[in-house]
Amino acid sequence: MDTRTLGTLTVSALGLGCMGMSEFYGTGDDNESVATIHAFLDAGGTLLDTADMYGPFTNEQLVGRAIAGRRSEVVLATKFGNERREDGSWVGINGRPDYVRSACDASLQRLGVDHIDLYYQHRVDKTVPIEDTVGAMAELVQAGKVRHLGLSEASADTIRRAHAVHPITALQTEYSLWEREPETKVFPLLAELGIGFVPYSPLGRGFLTGQLRTPEDFAPDDFRRHSPRFQGGNFTRNLELVDRVKELADQKECTPAQLALAWLLAQGEHIVPIPGTKKRGRLRENLGALDVELSDQDLTLLDELAPAGVAAGARYPHMDSIDV
Repeated sequence: MDTRTLGTLTVSALGLGCMGMSEFYGTGDDNESVATIHAFLDAGGTLLDTADMYGPFTNEQLVGRAIAGRRSEVVLATKFGNERREDGSWVGINGRPDYVRSACDASLQRLGVDHIDLYYQHRVDKTVPIEDTVGAMAELVQAGKVRHLGLSEASADTIRRAHAVHPITALQTEYSLWEREPETKVFPLLAELGIGFVPYSPLGRGFLTGQLRTPEDFAPDDFRRHSPRFQGGNFTRNLELVDRVKELADQKECTPAQLALAWLLAQGEHIVPIPGTKKRGRLRENLGALDVELSDQDLTLLDELAPAGVAAGARYPHMDSIDV
């Protein structure tokens, strides 16, 4: 697999998001999930993305089991900051320096590794100066526990302030054909500072695959049942976008998911999407996006089909946790 560079960190052109293996998208199968991670590594993939809150805590354990004996093949990314209890209940966003240190130690233990390659603040704690949080993260780098630092869903002002404390390697934020806000809000700053970009939910939480046609397609415990974009009239309007993308995908003889990922990859060499899946079949489909070539005409057409603001509904039921 080709590689790309996030800041000074070299990773595979596509990463693998592991969240859905443990929570949020219905029931998973740990054995199939481990097999999917192994298949990703066998294909030359390196960037694995997890977080302490997924499960909670169980996704890091799963990833740790999967990479045991293969640590040298992996660029391991995890996150802290969305604090949860063992029973899954939410505590809140936490960026206090003492919590940064304890969260990192706990993640290292669950993952079974001696260092984390890319450590993200999952959400910005607006009650703690970003300088204090990143200062504690920088101490982890100095201690050898972390190699590179990242932020998730951070505003341009927060990124600039954080980068002044310690170089930020990557920003992870939602970005796809139906969520293009980062293009104007943070892309210019990332280019200025040489920071890489990792789009999460690059397939619109599965919507852009074209496989979801009604809300009944979701498991009862699937969090998308509560997502504004997957409800009522928003669902119907967003299907229109998916159908337009599918028409072009059919012409290109690829799947809508492959087209959506190819579009992301064409947005810049500093962009490394992390489509999530817990099944080997879907992984193979996603990796096929690396072979899809889009012409300037294709890219122009997609810009017309999916302009900024095209998706109906907010990204989350509550957007107050997003740093803007």
